[in-house]
Amino acid sequence: MSAEAVDSLLVELLAEELPPKSLPRLAQAWGHGLEQALRAQHLLLPQSQATVYATPRRLAVHISSVQAQAPRQQQVMKLMPVKVGLDAQGQPTAALRKKLQAVGAPDVDVQTLQRANDGKAETLQLVREVAGATLLEGLQWALDDTLAKLPIAKVMTYQLHRNCHLPGFSNVRFVRPVHGLVALHGKQVVPVQALGLQAGDCTLGHRFESLVPVLKLAHANDYASQLAEYGAVIASFDERRATIDRQLHAAAERAGLQVLSDDDLLNEVTALVERPHVVTCSFDPAFLQVPAACLVLTMKANQKYFPLVDASGTLSHRFLVVSNLTPADDSAIVTGNERVIRPRLADAKFFFDQDRKQPLASRLPRLAHVVYHDRLGSQAQRSARVQAIACALAQRMQPPVDAAQVALAARLAKADLLTDMVAEFPELQGIMGAQYAAHDGHSQDVAQAIEDHYHPRFAGDELPRGQVGVALALADKMETLVGMFGIGNLPTGDKDPFALRRHALGVLRLIAERAPTLQWPDLLAIAAEAFEPDTLDHALQPLTDFVYERLAGSLRDQGWRTQEVDAVLAPRPAGLAEVPARLQAVRAFGDLPAGAALAAANKRIGNVLRKADDVSHVQVNPSLLGEAAEQALHQAMEQTLPAAQALADARRWSEQLAALAVLREPVDAFFDGVLVNAPDPALRANRLALLQQLHRAMNQVADLSRLAQ
Repeated sequence: MSAEAVDSLLVELLAEELPPKSLPRLAQAWGHGLEQALRAQHLLLPQSQATVYATPRRLAVHISSVQAQAPRQQQVMKLMPVKVGLDAQGQPTAALRKKLQAVGAPDVDVQTLQRANDGKAETLQLVREVAGATLLEGLQWALDDTLAKLPIAKVMTYQLHRNCHLPGFSNVRFVRPVHGLVALHGKQVVPVQALGLQAGDCTLGHRFESLVPVLKLAHANDYASQLAEYGAVIASFDERRATIDRQLHAAAERAGLQVLSDDDLLNEVTALVERPHVVTCSFDPAFLQVPAACLVLTMKANQKYFPLVDASGTLSHRFLVVSNLTPADDSAIVTGNERVIRPRLADAKFFFDQDRKQPLASRLPRLAHVVYHDRLGSQAQRSARVQAIACALAQRMQPPVDAAQVALAARLAKADLLTDMVAEFPELQGIMGAQYAAHDGHSQDVAQAIEDHYHPRFAGDELPRGQVGVALALADKMETLVGMFGIGNLPTGDKDPFALRRHALGVLRLIAERAPTLQWPDLLAIAAEAFEPDTLDHALQPLTDFVYERLAGSLRDQGWRTQEVDAVLAPRPAGLAEVPARLQAVRAFGDLPAGAALAAANKRIGNVLRKADDVSHVQVNPSLLGEAAEQALHQAMEQTLPAAQALADARRWSEQLAALAVLREPVDAFFDGVLVNAPDPALRANRLALLQQLHRAMNQVADLSRLAQ
């Protein structure tokens, strides 16, 4: 293969501004899709590497070591069953000749056809070498396949621009209108077509600061460097993000302040600019009378600004703007952004002042007119259920929580939904309720609980600061889970509009870290009592399964083995906070020399008991233990089980399982020398009762049979 036959490949789509929050995902799907499709056609060498580029106006991928044509490939083609293709004398039938003609092999010697069994019958197969795909063929297929699979939430339909002369196109569907397609193998254009466009070697730089109106790419390897030098564009998303981050911290340091970090905002801004330039702006310090959360949200959500704080974390009146322009004088950018932010902050101050003119509690009657769900009633009805659940939980928690504080916090928790500030900025629900509750003179515990009852909102989020907030957060999440499962409004696939998966994980974390004495059956029963019985529609068991499935997934993500998780969760332990200790015990048991054998014996015992008659009412009668092996097992159990039970009662799981390890030899001897299903019904029942006693003792910590290979 000549050196010219292997070179780098560049493929770029030039579009109108792409959705910023979707850009990283689109870019990765674009690059990965093209790379995998080309690799599947053997057009890439083993050392080939893909580099993805993404800016607001372009998706691009550079792939090294791409072949102009794939090497010849061996093709195996299934033709037909032998009995159909060959007659009694082994000669080809008319059906076989017709098939060979259809696949372009009319002159093939039928004796060279291979035979293989496909599981149903012996078949004839044609094995031949075929020419590998050319880059033009392979890239065209890869483009079509990748474009069809891009994760586009909303597709636009637009007319092709008037300069397009490709036949058969009038309207195109894509996330945004596309105006250019580049496909360059080394220096050579690969003349593929996509979205009504013919590939070329020209692209556009920055809308306003490019040094040339059209950028002609000299080589696929020069894409990023030419865009940077002549197009005023940083093509790499990661490089552009790092540049913005560096400029933000440098500007903050010059101002003697710190950037309020926000990775999501940084990613979004990176997807909005092609040549970032950070400038420092400010607003009237009088606006700092408004709660910092309101100002920060206004700056971030509406304007994509980066707030600045001092060393103590107090919000400053200065902020940073990431501009897509780099003028010699920044004054116009500064003035323009300061003019834009002022009315936004003025609105926030107006809402804050207006909301404080009436107490938070005065809004409660209006909650009756706000629909929560058509089958679960109004927000007032929901608040009443949350209050009932929270007060009941407060009494069950150890130590008990002040029920009066919990009741007040629960009653006021949803009142801020009717404030002007939350109506404008829904993300501030809870935060503004806490502000207004404190303004009305309520205690710090109540105010904090109102804000914290939405926590944890995501993985790694902070938990409520006080136990009043813990009780309210648990109640709020359990009300949502029980209510939605009660009416059959369950998550499906990746759709979870009421965030039930997140609520379940939040409940698990709250119990594990802040309310370890709460038992899942009690928690579920308390939540269910707050609803009308006919509302639940037998939802409690599916909800229990759902919660334990979330717990299992979380534990596996933490590094626990699937067998260990299955063993511990199979008995559905009521104390969810005890699960980590049970897992530690199961892992230690599995490492014991006797662990594997006892797990296998446990599985065998379980199988025997499942197939036998119910002997739960039968007590072991020592006088019926005639075999030496069953006598030895009974004696060992008499010596071991009381101490093991005491350890289990003390929640000393590891020691309990270790104590049972001495039973390995008598258990093995029992199965080697004793016929469990004896012909005599009394003997059989006695032996089954002995095994049931052993099985019950062995599975107090976990279902040990799940550890058996």
